[in-house]
Amino acid sequence: MQSKELMYSMTCASSVSLREMMETYGPDVWNYAFFLTRSREQANDISQEVFLKAYKSIGKYRGQSTLKTWLLTITRNTAFSLRKSSFWRRFTPLGSHQDQGGTLSAEQEAIGNQYANRIWEIIMELPDKYREILVLDIQQDLSVSELSALLGIAQGTVKSRLGRAREKVRTAIKEEDL
Repeated sequence: MQSKELMYSMTCASSVSLREMMETYGPDVWNYAFFLTRSREQANDISQEVFLKAYKSIGKYRGQSTLKTWLLTITRNTAFSLRKSSFWRRFTPLGSHQDQGGTLSAEQEAIGNQYANRIWEIIMELPDKYREILVLDIQQDLSVSELSALLGIAQGTVKSRLGRAREKVRTAIKEEDL
């Protein structure tokens, strides 16, 4: 799928409509914005801003990375800019509640949801550099080279941070006996 996405990115970037961009990459951008900010409202605002920025500057897209990676880079920079603003310093992120359906019993589903929610809470408590790389790996399924380009760090650093982030989560889970 990555080669299909790259081909789409390179051939259609200059003629892609805002609607197409949002339909294709909207969930990825929103999820990444959410995990960076820990807020649904902020993720909504950032997502809208990202697509407007991308649409306005699509002519600057050089095809050196996939369109998805380019959009995630814009998302990251927008979220970090927001974080630096005075509004961000006064904003307290609210917890999240996820609705999940299934064929499990109510008790099994509740226990499973509690376990999954606690794991995500552990991930969200990680320092920014570990949380960000782990979320990108889990949610966006980017390669090491794409993570390296997106974050502006060496591939070895990507691997190291991923390993450390995973170990921190494993350690926290063992300590809580989940």
